[in-house]
Amino acid sequence: MFRKMPIILLAMIALVAIFNQWLPLSFKSLLYGISLSLKSLIVFVLPFLIFGLLFKTSVQLAKKASKWILLILTAICVSNFFSTMISYVIGSFAYQFDLSMPIPTEETSLVPLGDFFLPKLLGNSQAMFSGLILGVLFGWLKPSLGEKIAAHFQKYIDLFLKAFLYVIPLFIAGFIVKMMHDGVLSLILRNYAFIFALVATAVFTYIALIYFVATGCNRKAFVQSIKNMFPAVIAGFGSMSSAAAMPLTILATEKNSKNPDLAGSIIPATVNIHLIGDCFAIPIFAFAVMKSFGVAEPLFSSYLIFAVYFVLAKFSVAAVPGGGILVMLPILEAYLGFSGEMLSLITALYILFDPLITSANVLGNGGFALALGNLSEGKLEAENAAVLCQK
Repeated sequence: MFRKMPIILLAMIALVAIFNQWLPLSFKSLLYGISLSLKSLIVFVLPFLIFGLLFKTSVQLAKKASKWILLILTAICVSNFFSTMISYVIGSFAYQFDLSMPIPTEETSLVPLGDFFLPKLLGNSQAMFSGLILGVLFGWLKPSLGEKIAAHFQKYIDLFLKAFLYVIPLFIAGFIVKMMHDGVLSLILRNYAFIFALVATAVFTYIALIYFVATGCNRKAFVQSIKNMFPAVIAGFGSMSSAAAMPLTILATEKNSKNPDLAGSIIPATVNIHLIGDCFAIPIFAFAVMKSFGVAEPLFSSYLIFAVYFVLAKFSVAAVPGGGILVMLPILEAYLGFSGEMLSLITALYILFDPLITSANVLGNGGFALALGNLSEGKLEAENAAVLCQK
């Protein structure tokens, strides 16, 4: 179903736009109330999902602990953080454009009907750090028990996420109805074509630069490496899942790298946590959404805190389409001040753009593995040369 989600969302927006004037006010209020209730459910459950997913990842990585795994993890964090910080510059640039909208008055704003609120029992930062620390401890001290616990977590997480995929249209529908009722949706749609183009240009230019440097600035090798990755990129575009495209990504990376075995082993370890497409798309969309709703541009210090939690949350992204945005909703709310309408809008934008985001993630993973594999190969050659010199 999720592969058709962008089409479903576009059709839903079109239907709301066509029939909005004939929808009863009570029905609009009910839809908006359902959306707010679902948002409350997401915010309530997501810390537990983040804990379970981080626990599982930490157990698996701690069990395979080695200097090489530590290097991969460090490189992933640096790459994700650097991409996120570049997005701050691009997002600030996008914020300067006229995307602001008139804020509706209380008299004209749609009022929810029948929504409920769930208290937040666990903070996102607590969930992140406790899942990470406990996962590492179990991976070192009780790996078999840790894997059993992680398997149980994964079972219930998968059930929740699969169920929630079916209510995402309903979650977004209420907020679309509200934005249409308040007169802001048409303004948003007119402006976001530019944002989509900006995100695509920025992320693919950055990834192309990675490939160019990783191939030693050799134009022929650069073009060939991109060609080799093309089938994996198409698979990512069609499936909206980096994991689904992983076999083709491994094959392409092995062709591109000087150290095929090493490069091929990097992809499975990074497929769901090294996400350059997300690191560009979500922050830039966030800036655009903030400007659209008249929210002040975040200070660099505030964005820096957001970036740290954003990078940590990448280790808890669910291996399902759309998982990249779902675990970020509470972080956007806590550190960038997103409201329910803003969370719904950025979710819709992410899903509509998900095919290209996933393509960027796949291509970025291939470039990351190529660069890291060639770096390790160069280091190995240097060590061998040093040994020969000593002899």
